[in-house]
Amino acid sequence: MKVALRKRNQGGQTSLYLDFTINGKRTKEYLQLYLEENNPTREQKESNKKTMDLAEAIRSQRQLEIQSGTYGFINPALRKADFVKYFEELKEKRFESRGNYDNWDAVQKHLEAFAPHGITFESINEKKVQEFKDYLDKTAKTKSMKNLSQNSKHSYFNKFKAALKQAHKDGFLTVNFAERVQGFKMGESEREFLTMDELQAVVKKECEIPILKTAFLFSCLTGLRWSDINKLTWSEVQHSNEMGYYIRFRQKKTKGAETLPISEQAFEMLGERNDPEERVFVGLKYSAWHNLKLQQWVMKAGISKTITFHCARHTYATLQLTMGTDIYTVSKLLGHRELKTTQVYAKIIDEKKKEAANKIRLDW
Repeated sequence: MKVALRKRNQGGQTSLYLDFTINGKRTKEYLQLYLEENNPTREQKESNKKTMDLAEAIRSQRQLEIQSGTYGFINPALRKADFVKYFEELKEKRFESRGNYDNWDAVQKHLEAFAPHGITFESINEKKVQEFKDYLDKTAKTKSMKNLSQNSKHSYFNKFKAALKQAHKDGFLTVNFAERVQGFKMGESEREFLTMDELQAVVKKECEIPILKTAFLFSCLTGLRWSDINKLTWSEVQHSNEMGYYIRFRQKKTKGAETLPISEQAFEMLGERNDPEERVFVGLKYSAWHNLKLQQWVMKAGISKTITFHCARHTYATLQLTMGTDIYTVSKLLGHRELKTTQVYAKIIDEKKKEAANKIRLDW
């Protein structure tokens, strides 16, 4: 890590600038300081000396900042830019993925609470990253004024670190300070789902939003995520003599290309086929109001569990394993990249087996 003071002739004057070499990368910072070196007068020589002393002081300061990890800028003109505004721009690029967008939006709100006056890039260092982690751990609250769950801390801090990593790539920082602070460990996920009896019960109840009911039940029968159901088009719903009905699509979350067999019952739920590029579930929307209507529909069936649309995917996975489908096949049906992601559902089944075993008790 080296900072050198250099000169450059500009329009008859000598301009002073700093030449940085950080982690093999070179960049410059022009100091807006000038020397008069063309037959200077006595006064100009004295002025030049003072200018050089000032430039050297700035060079020394930059060297110390780099060594202490507080100077992390490829382009010094960006030193005063607001990281929170930059984070918001990254958030807006994720608008099409509602679940991911909402998580980024939640992190932005916590950043604004953590630093009401913003966070300049020049203020970002390892200490600042640790301070935000501590804020999430000990200070941040949910809308209901509860402490954040372990998984929320894990998710939010990872979004924060992802933004720092992107800022490093975009040239705002020469140091990815997020790498120097360990993240939160992920907590054990509580994956709510419906049993077969509960699923049969909700089928018999009317939902205030019929398309929501159809989409939810379709997810229970196929394991598709809301994001993939919402964008599903008729061209992706296909049939062959060998495979029967199946869906060929690209997962919105992982971008992976998938071929998913579906049952005849799942296909029949879709109704009359429309134009190839037409959405299958026309009118399906995501909002807090729709989530409320989903919960009210489930409650009509006498189910007190907190159910979201994603619980349909959990229901599919759990029922498949309960009915004897091997975990490798379930993993492929869900489009999981790693088997360990599916093993969470296997743990649920093991717990249910244990509960069932303990239900039989003899009185001696």
